[in-house]
Amino acid sequence: MMVENCPLCGRPLGLRVEKHHLRPRSLGGRETVELHPICHRKIHTTLSDAEVAQRYDSVAALRRQPEIARFVKWLAGKPPDFHKPTATSRRRKARAK
Repeated sequence: MMVENCPLCGRPLGLRVEKHHLRPRSLGGRETVELHPICHRKIHTTLSDAEVAQRYDSVAALRRQPEIARFVKWLAGKPPDFHKPTATSRRRKARAK
């Protein structure tokens, strides 16, 4: 069954949809949700797989994460197939150093 709205941002899904593992597949996850590509990329540029597995393994938890919450608010009025390159967050860059 096709989901009509993106569970992360709440906007209608467009032509392109990506599946996000709520718990990373590399850590045994199987359950997926369908998201806009830009929403999916935001999760993975903001959070590591370990963070997703430990603290953000549900859509509700992802929506409460401060950087993702700001992103969802910014994205609210955009059309379903809106796309913009997703930059790696400053927080994630700082962790990589």
